[in-house]
Amino acid sequence: MSNLTEKHCAPCHGGVAPLRGDGLRKLSAELPDWKVIDQHHLARTFAFKDFKTALEFVNRVGGVAEQEGHHPNICFTWGSAKIETYTHAIDGLSENDFILAAKIDEAFLQRKGA
Repeated sequence: MSNLTEKHCAPCHGGVAPLRGDGLRKLSAELPDWKVIDQHHLARTFAFKDFKTALEFVNRVGGVAEQEGHHPNICFTWGSAKIETYTHAIDGLSENDFILAAKIDEAFLQRKGA
């Protein structure tokens, strides 16, 4: 697991440029299951055996998001949950998005191990 899970999201009030180029490539390489969409947001769809399991995961993601103070877009249905994240204050990607994505991956792995 990436060392991103050891970090915490920092408040972003704008005034910084979204990640691009090497910085974006380096962080995205640490999360190969996530797709960088238009250099603007991260997206990943998680598969589950049923609605209940997807809902439990979504609730776990909600807890992680609250703890980090960084909130993704979540769309879930029977057997899947799609998560998208970007930093609204800069209308693009920041390290916070990668930290959150890594922690969501960790929550998914913990769910599978349970």
